[in-house]
Amino acid sequence: MARPDKEATVKELSEKFSSSAAAVLTEYRGLSVKALKNLRRSLGADATYSVAKNTLTLIAAHDAGIEGLDDQLTGPTAIAFITGDVATVAKGMRNFAKDNHALVIKGGYMDGRVLDADSVKKLADLESREVLLSKMAGALNANLSKAVYLFAAPLSQAARAIAALQDAAGSNPSLIAGNDSGTPAVEAAPEASASTPAADAADQTPAEAAAE
Repeated sequence: MARPDKEATVKELSEKFSSSAAAVLTEYRGLSVKALKNLRRSLGADATYSVAKNTLTLIAAHDAGIEGLDDQLTGPTAIAFITGDVATVAKGMRNFAKDNHALVIKGGYMDGRVLDADSVKKLADLESREVLLSKMAGALNANLSKAVYLFAAPLSQAARAIAALQDAAGSNPSLIAGNDSGTPAVEAAPEASASTPAADAADQTPAEAAAE
């Protein structure tokens, strides 16, 4: 491989290491071309699977800040760079390896840690992202239902109290009447009639009052 091609390959691998959620290193020796195609097809859009030279892969890993893959980069190596659900891809690779013994899982890398073969296989036992999201949504819905009930209970009690007050006010309006001070209003005193003594006295002149 010419030097420019090697540099391009190292750059591509380094970018895949940096952008992937995880990487699974495998040995593919003995797999037919058809089997490799079937494996890539089974991974779908969640991962890319490609053969890489160990020396270039090691340089790319170092460039991406990943250390500790030296022992796994021996023999023919192909890497599954996982960009989708890690558990789904790990499960697919484990199942494929059961039917195709030529595929050997050597290890991998995820979340800043180098994984051995057993750790990668254990990822296949994890629940998929869809299942976890479904469970989370169910838990949130349950908590929201409880919250709605807690909020609704005081409001319904307040509504019943207001309704009872309105019924009582129908027969006694003074229950809900009020003045600026917040105390119940009282009936206003009737205005003085123009024919009352007080009114007559107010209309008399001082001379007329003295003459009486």
